[in-house]
Amino acid sequence: MDDVKIGEILLPGEESEQEARASKVRRRFWPTMKRAMRQLPFSRDVVAAYYCAMDPATPMRTRGILLGALAYFVLPFDVIPDVFAFVGFSDDIAVLTAAFAAISGQIKEEHYIRADDALTDEIAEGGTAKR
Repeated sequence: MDDVKIGEILLPGEESEQEARASKVRRRFWPTMKRAMRQLPFSRDVVAAYYCAMDPATPMRTRGILLGALAYFVLPFDVIPDVFAFVGFSDDIAVLTAAFAAISGQIKEEHYIRADDALTDEIAEGGTAKR
């Protein structure tokens, strides 16, 4: 995946576009996350990014970048289909890593606390989340 493509995915977009992305991410995030947890080396960061993106106190630019990355993550069809074990989420990992670099530290401790709680609940329900 080239930098131009990742750059296009991570454009913050207009507020209306962010709301459309937020709606899509809300609907598809948890089912996708449950499938990806075994393959993502940084599940905790991805869940914290979800909570940061959904937080109305998050700056619009940060929210837009995270929503772009998370929307790509939840898309059923992307550059490398997610159904391919271990390789399928590699493009998603590249996009998420670029998003984390672009927002450099905007995910707050409260987002990580919520992520920890959600992942703990998932493990209690029989999932195998990595922290």
